[in-house]
Amino acid sequence: MLTVVNEDGTTPHGSLIDEIVREGARRMLAAALEAEVNAYIAELADQRDESGRRLVVRNGFHQPRKMTTAAGVIEVKAPRVNDKRVDEATGERKRFSSAILPPWCRKSPKISEVLPLLYLHGLSSGDFVPALEQFLGSSASLSPATVIRLTTQWQADHKAFMDRDLSATDYVYVYVWADGVHLRIRLEEAKAAVLVVVGVRADGTKELIAMTDGYRESSEAWAGLLRDCARRGMRAPVLAVGDGALGFWNALNEVFPETRHQRCWVHKTANVLDALPKSAQPAAKRAIQEIYNAEDKEHAAKAVAVFAKQYGAKYPKVVKRVTDDEDELLAFFDFPAEHWIHLRTTNPIESTFATVRLRTKVTKGAGSRAAALAMVFKLIESAQERWRAVNAPHLVALVRAGAHFERGHLAERPEAQAA
Repeated sequence: MLTVVNEDGTTPHGSLIDEIVREGARRMLAAALEAEVNAYIAELADQRDESGRRLVVRNGFHQPRKMTTAAGVIEVKAPRVNDKRVDEATGERKRFSSAILPPWCRKSPKISEVLPLLYLHGLSSGDFVPALEQFLGSSASLSPATVIRLTTQWQADHKAFMDRDLSATDYVYVYVWADGVHLRIRLEEAKAAVLVVVGVRADGTKELIAMTDGYRESSEAWAGLLRDCARRGMRAPVLAVGDGALGFWNALNEVFPETRHQRCWVHKTANVLDALPKSAQPAAKRAIQEIYNAEDKEHAAKAVAVFAKQYGAKYPKVVKRVTDDEDELLAFFDFPAEHWIHLRTTNPIESTFATVRLRTKVTKGAGSRAAALAMVFKLIESAQERWRAVNAPHLVALVRAGAHFERGHLAERPEAQAA
């Protein structure tokens, strides 16, 4: 394929390197589609009609269409399959559907991840085309109308997510993390926070449970969110992990009073160190780490006592920040040792929002509340695909069933010991 290259190394379609990348992406996609169709036909080669002719054969190509990818806009000609088989249940012809390139697909999922970030960054839908034109090499498929249609769909997706039934067995959550994330985004109230609840299913996988906005992480806002989850069938989790914000804990006691509390050690450490002079902070941080990294709950309690003795005389109020919450800070030791690293902080939420925080800024005036929440929801939805299950996922179901753990290990039942 010959291309005219200007003196500065560019082509009529942009950078020569970008054009090479797009051409490589086009060829790789074409090869993948060919391999997918060939495998499909080969698998059904024994399917024949009464005359012995194959029922599944190649049938040329579909009309070319443009795909917006991270490499830019590329033209694709997908192979076409003639499938003459009939579904006995419906009486309709069976159809081949590509898992690589579905019929409706016009842009890669990565592009869908970029659009929410641009909105949260303060761009209006009309600014998306020039903002992405250099990155994509073309503005095709990214008109303001297309973006508006996407944001409308994402708002509907978020509403459907927040209305879904949580009473099914698949939605039994054993552990939950809750946090109010303050993002400098287009929310109508300057002090609004995004209230996020993430849970662990009985199979050990992590999942977003609910997400909405709430003013100042108030008890009313958290209670409204938790009551809505309970109304939709969510059962009380065994353990909830959160920071020191009283709003969430007050709401949890009201809606799910049987759930145990675990305070986040990252937030607690920051809270303690902020109240100490800088010269004392390094040693105090090491003393705190000795507590939550202890061998077991007994050793952690001794480390708390050492911390209190070391800093109690000069900083009694700082020490009280640890000793007053000792039971809730050490609750995670009553669960499987493999889960301790997951349960002592709200990191599953914090790490997910780290990128969003970096890529948002204060905007001039508030945008649509529903659109902003929908954008955050889509970003979490994309991140959720990369979340890994907790360690030793087989132990999660035992925790849900009420199994007792001592020093992080499953303890025998009293009747078993007596036998």
